[in-house]
Amino acid sequence: MKTLTIILISIVALEHIYFLILEMFFWTKPKGIKAFGIKSKEFAEETKVLAANQGLYNGFLAAGLVFSIIQENMQFAIFFLICVTIAGIYGSYSTKQMKLFYFQGIPAIIALIVSLI
Repeated sequence: MKTLTIILISIVALEHIYFLILEMFFWTKPKGIKAFGIKSKEFAEETKVLAANQGLYNGFLAAGLVFSIIQENMQFAIFFLICVTIAGIYGSYSTKQMKLFYFQGIPAIIALIVSLI
């Protein structure tokens, strides 16, 4: 794997580790409430189990990307970058928040393009 590709994949993996932390541990805290634009503390409390589940999935995406770097396996990297891209597209569509696509989808697309070159 080329150095630039590893750096870009690492950035995407770190983002998803950050998402995991926000969703699993800070969903009901001021930092999580602000990050996700949650309307009320009550709503955050009611949805914290769903958010933790979502965080776990983000952790799996990060783990797959890290695994692809450790194994130097470009096919795994491409697969997980495509998964992240789809998650970013669907997440921004379903929540009507384009910022989600910018934070999740664009870095994955850039890493994917560099990986394919």
